[in-house]
Amino acid sequence: MNPPLQPAVFLDRDGTIIDDIGYLDRVADVDIYPWSADALRLLKRGGFAIVVITNQSGVARGLYPESAVHAVHAHLIEALARGGAVVDGWYHCPHHPDAVDAAYRLDCDCRKPKPGMLTTAAAALGLDLARSVVVGDRWSDVAAAHAVGAAGVLVRTGAGAREEETPEDGLVADAVVPSLAEAASWILKERR
Repeated sequence: MNPPLQPAVFLDRDGTIIDDIGYLDRVADVDIYPWSADALRLLKRGGFAIVVITNQSGVARGLYPESAVHAVHAHLIEALARGGAVVDGWYHCPHHPDAVDAAYRLDCDCRKPKPGMLTTAAAALGLDLARSVVVGDRWSDVAAAHAVGAAGVLVRTGAGAREEETPEDGLVADAVVPSLAEAASWILKERR
């Protein structure tokens, strides 16, 4: 008999866990929000797998190599671990339909709002998407959540406050909160 699938919290990276400075290509420019490690630690304690899903079109646009994404993630793994937080999976989409490099020029299923990163992580990590939550600062995060039957939480950090002012037709977040800290509280109260 297979073990039961685990619910997850899927987190956008820029504007949700760390400050969104645009095309992040250097570890020195990473600025982790002060509440991020605490929020991740609480969610993990609450029984959720933690997975980061991030669009990284800077790779496709030729602004930085994919190795820069890996370096930033390695830095985040160490920095979050110092705060007692563990991330179970890191997924990024380096593609864009207008990529300068033909290897990255495609209309893939992993670029949010499409749910490819979510379904790939669910298959690899044994996750229950219907009991999961996606937290991010853009409507594309909420749309990706709803595409797989998960809840979508919009945070007002990063681009979130601006996004909240211009909702997409037919798309409603399950919650809109000031930051990942409040998102963690909402998840632990509403989705346990």
